Amino acid sequence: MGAPKKSAARVSVSEDHDELVRVPLQAILLADSFTTKFRPITLERPKVLLPLVNVPMINYTLTWLESAGVEEVFVFCCAHSKQVINYLEKSEWLSQPNFTVTTIESQNSVSAGDALRVIYERNVIQGDFVLISGDTVSNMSLTQALLEHKERKKKDSKAVMTMVIKRSKTNPAIHQSRLGTDEIFMAIDPNTKQLLYYEDKADYSKGTLHLENSLLADNPSLSLHHDKQDCYIDICSPEVLSLFTDNFDYQHLRRHFVKGLLVDDIMGYQIFVHEIRSDYAARIDNFRSYDTVSKDIIHRWTYPLVPDIMNIGNTATKLERQGIYRGSEISQSQSAVIGPFTVIGSGTKIGNNTKILKSVVGEGCKIGSNVLIEGCYIWDNVTIEDGCKLRHAIVCDGVIMKSGSVLEPGVVLSFKVVVGQGFVVPAYSHVSLLQQPIEEDSDEELEYADSTSAITSTVDKTDGVIASKVLDTHFIPASELGFGGVGYVWPKCEGGHEEEWRHSVAPITEDKILEAVKAMEDELELIHDGKNLPLSGELIPNSNDDSDDDDNDDSRDDFDKEVEATFLRAVHENIQENHLTLEVNSLKLSYNKIAADCAGALFYAMMKYAVDMPHSSADSLVQNVEAILTKWKKVLTSYLNDMDEQIEVILKFEEMCLESAKEYAPLFTKILHYMYNEDIIEEDAILSWEDEKKDADESDRVFVKQAQKLIQWLKEAPEEDDDEDE
Repeated sequence: MGAPKKSAARVSVSEDHDELVRVPLQAILLADSFTTKFRPITLERPKVLLPLVNVPMINYTLTWLESAGVEEVFVFCCAHSKQVINYLEKSEWLSQPNFTVTTIESQNSVSAGDALRVIYERNVIQGDFVLISGDTVSNMSLTQALLEHKERKKKDSKAVMTMVIKRSKTNPAIHQSRLGTDEIFMAIDPNTKQLLYYEDKADYSKGTLHLENSLLADNPSLSLHHDKQDCYIDICSPEVLSLFTDNFDYQHLRRHFVKGLLVDDIMGYQIFVHEIRSDYAARIDNFRSYDTVSKDIIHRWTYPLVPDIMNIGNTATKLERQGIYRGSEISQSQSAVIGPFTVIGSGTKIGNNTKILKSVVGEGCKIGSNVLIEGCYIWDNVTIEDGCKLRHAIVCDGVIMKSGSVLEPGVVLSFKVVVGQGFVVPAYSHVSLLQQPIEEDSDEELEYADSTSAITSTVDKTDGVIASKVLDTHFIPASELGFGGVGYVWPKCEGGHEEEWRHSVAPITEDKILEAVKAMEDELELIHDGKNLPLSGELIPNSNDDSDDDDNDDSRDDFDKEVEATFLRAVHENIQENHLTLEVNSLKLSYNKIAADCAGALFYAMMKYAVDMPHSSADSLVQNVEAILTKWKKVLTSYLNDMDEQIEVILKFEEMCLESAKEYAPLFTKILHYMYNEDIIEEDAILSWEDEKKDADESDRVFVKQAQKLIQWLKEAPEEDDDEDE
């Protein structure tokens, strides 16, 4: 399987004895943890078996559990259970040495609560266990989190659960993380790490967050966060299973169980958090997170869970320059172009003048000539004929796109769909061989399992693949897919998919960001006008405070980091300049910053990226700087409209030369002169900077002295111009 090395620590402390007793570390993996956002695909295949960079998602989860020291995993299956079980048997996961995988099948469970109640009845959990869904990718070590959980449990038997969280600032304009999930608010005791409040559906329309007065009164120390990502990795005591059995209202792990324990003053059970920083952990529960995690894997943030190590069976994937991964026996025309950070599966054929950019292509695909594929996920055995164009789309197994057909951003083509010649599939459309039922079940009912009321699964004896049949006889009329097309375009239900762009693999468009920023500005204006004042016991996120406490210092640091992360995302994902400006503007609003702050943070991000790029000499470093500043000049100069903002950039450059990027120190004058020539920094700003440093200590005048020739030249140049005029 190419799995990473296992951890050696596999002992736990008995609750009744002081000596160490060998107890295998166990895990419960919920294999059916998908939601309606994947519905067009999951009608025909369980989500955990969908390919994530050409490897089924469940393989990432199982490989991590094995490497983290888990010895026994119980895989709970409901919808499409036969498919999951058959896959596990064929993949040899059920026969791994020192790593036992046992499947538990239940056709009647429709929620996570039902699943955990079934497992409790089986009496298979012996001690503390890891609870995880089969759509989670992580490379974290469990050692520290397990140790913290056990130490707390020894001191207080009511400490029954530890949730793994990670810092992940949401986009302030749309209150959505890079994984496409809603902004989460958590209240945490900073000393004990106890979780005191959890809310993922705050009332954004009012800009307020409601907290009970008792929560503030009973906890003298409380830290409120909206920059945390719930990794959906939980370390649980056996009591968690019994709590689900005792409370049949507990169906959803977070919405019911976690929030139920937080408000239960009678039983007194407690939940704590463990925050990871350098490790990776993310759950895939919508198309945007599918896209984000795939890119993270390709960029190797999930190492060792990366394509060239996660080889399955006889297929081998090799890493080449510029982050290109290639399988074996690929047939590629010499005129075809494969861009950076692209994955091509084994046995795929690529025709003349075809471009494949930042995409994943599966095995056995046939791609014709003059095809453009950008930001797409093409699964196995797909045929794309000549002249097709695909941008930011998902194309499932066996799809045929006839010549000249086009997929606009956000399209999902389900299994074996045929798109007719020259047909343009509209943006965000979902296309399937199955017609769309009028009524769809809610996310609450389908928290981890697909609907059993509307869908039944039957085994096709010809190939063993499960086909799904829709029982409801009422359908929305199908849309045509052009000449020779086969399939139904699922129309957007009224009020059901008005925000499909939030969860798509397509980048969020400028008009959506503008709408969100405008809504934020209107909301802030109402608050500042006093028309939406907070009630007693309410907190307004990002509210201004004149006090100079540590939180404000952290906020300023967070702003710089967020701008840098936004810039790097723009570079790696080839985001347009205007789009980057909109995102920085939304951060500016969220953190209540001014243009000078944006200019300084952007300049730092650009210069940091330039110094991190490969360079062999001072000249090549300068070339890096010139290339970056030239490409992103329009964005940077949009925040340099007056002298103060330009001086802030010079001061930021000084700071970098002295602290974080000392390689720039001998090049300070050369780069400053370049910025002057390119009209990034004006003459008056440089002279004013020198004037401000006139009475400073010698240590603060290092770069003023270095730039004296440039400063003197600037001072003399106007006099020469005057002489010429005379």
